[in-house]
Amino acid sequence: MFEERNRAQTTQQPKPHEKNLQQLITATPNLIYLRDGEVVLYKRSSTPIYQCRFKLADKGWVRVSTHKASLEGAVAVACDLYDEARYRQRLGLAHTTQNFAHIAEATLKELRQQIDMGSGKTAFHSYVSCIERYFIPYFADKYLEKLTHNDITEFEMWRNRQMGKLPKASTLNNFSSAWNRLIATAVNKGWISDRTPVPKLSSGGLKSKPRPAFTREEIDYLCEYMVKWAQTGRLAVEREMRPLLRDYVELLLLTGMRHGTEAMGLEWRNIEWHTHEGKKYLRLWVSGKTGGRWLIAKHRAVEVLRRLHQRQTDIKDIEFEVLLKTRVPHKLFRFSDGYQPPSLNGTFRRLMRDSKLEKNSEAQTRTLYSLRHTYATLELLENGTDIHTLAKQMGNSAVMIERHYSKLTATMAADKLA
Repeated sequence: MFEERNRAQTTQQPKPHEKNLQQLITATPNLIYLRDGEVVLYKRSSTPIYQCRFKLADKGWVRVSTHKASLEGAVAVACDLYDEARYRQRLGLAHTTQNFAHIAEATLKELRQQIDMGSGKTAFHSYVSCIERYFIPYFADKYLEKLTHNDITEFEMWRNRQMGKLPKASTLNNFSSAWNRLIATAVNKGWISDRTPVPKLSSGGLKSKPRPAFTREEIDYLCEYMVKWAQTGRLAVEREMRPLLRDYVELLLLTGMRHGTEAMGLEWRNIEWHTHEGKKYLRLWVSGKTGGRWLIAKHRAVEVLRRLHQRQTDIKDIEFEVLLKTRVPHKLFRFSDGYQPPSLNGTFRRLMRDSKLEKNSEAQTRTLYSLRHTYATLELLENGTDIHTLAKQMGNSAVMIERHYSKLTATMAADKLA
């Protein structure tokens, strides 16, 4: 009796879905269709793992690995992926998602590629800093689509504590732009839907103050002071840095170009003579925050270029006028051996301390950016340059010039009207 019961259990017919699965395993076709052909299982020749693809409501195909080598496991995973993708689509979500850290790394890769190719804006460096120093440490394991306005508020409070101050409007604009760049990357990669309501960062902040400028008397003193200061230096690197900084400071004052990307990216081939109505002008092509533009240097800039030319051993034997025509692709601001230091900020701070010009009358600390502000101030007050011409020279909008120099323009108008 017991043996007969065992034989009956052994010969029991399999359930319908088990029978179908056994048939699939036996046949092992190249393509296995599930859910009325909406889901397809297949294998690549290079791997034993089953892949699947399925159609969504918009008729687009989604391809993804099941991470399963067995057909039984692959069928279950493929159906689950299909059901989840359709559910997410009904909610307006992307069919796949990634955590914040993954999205941030993809965004950083894109930004760095554009910076390396020279096609990125100067602000991209600020975006990278925002992402690396603030976004990733705080949001690493979170998901963009699940963030709430409360999450953003708490992040901004944390960020301000980390910075130790309330950020200015320009700083918040960089944070906001970096955040929007992250969202755009996630949408483009298909990790979130463009319909996903991701909270925005605040863009209001403390009003930026103009950089502390130098007076005409201070500039005259500084230029005279640098002549001897540039010839001193205990270390070999100082004897290279100080003359280079002197030339750098003077050219910024004579052109109004931006410190950093514009000035340090300048090459000898970007300099040429421009003739207009029988007069020769020194013209420089710079590229930076607002793209490329030509600007006109003061005539005294030629002296600066000649000093730079004579110190650079690889080109000093080329006649100066020939050098400008040859269009040599070498950096302008570099050591005698061709090396370009990554920054001149530290040497400039030393110069400011030594010359006793570190702070202005309002105790504001001067930086290399102060030289650009000084150029604009002197052009408006001493040379009477109109706002639109100054805006083109400096690569700013006329509105920006008016915003930062409205007091000066009002004074100019008063002088003309009185």
